[in-house]
Amino acid sequence: METVQAPIKSPGDVVLVRQLVRRGAQLAGLSLVDQTKIVTAASELARNTLIHGLGGEMTMQVLEDGVRRGVQLTFVDTGPGIPDLERAMTDGWTSGNGLGMGLPGARRLVNDFEIHSRAGEGTRVSIARWR
Repeated sequence: METVQAPIKSPGDVVLVRQLVRRGAQLAGLSLVDQTKIVTAASELARNTLIHGLGGEMTMQVLEDGVRRGVQLTFVDTGPGIPDLERAMTDGWTSGNGLGMGLPGARRLVNDFEIHSRAGEGTRVSIARWR
């Protein structure tokens, strides 16, 4: 399937990511509830990419795996990375002024969630929501 890439360098780019993901989820035939879940997760991850990762990029693919269809998103930045990934994945922990629901909240909204981060090298988060 076609791959769509979007830079995340400004708050307006976060809005564009939400719109692109909504269209991709519709193309994949996700229900309205599943569309909302993947768009919400994408919004949170795009904001993290912008704020904590100092900007980056999202790549989206509409996937077909036999009878399953879905949307896979990958967010990549070359920012400072996450020094304590285990702690960052804990509900309620925040590195800023947020509620601490970002990464764990996004993980709960999707079927597949994978994160890799190294201090000083950036972060890569891949998520997928299947129909």
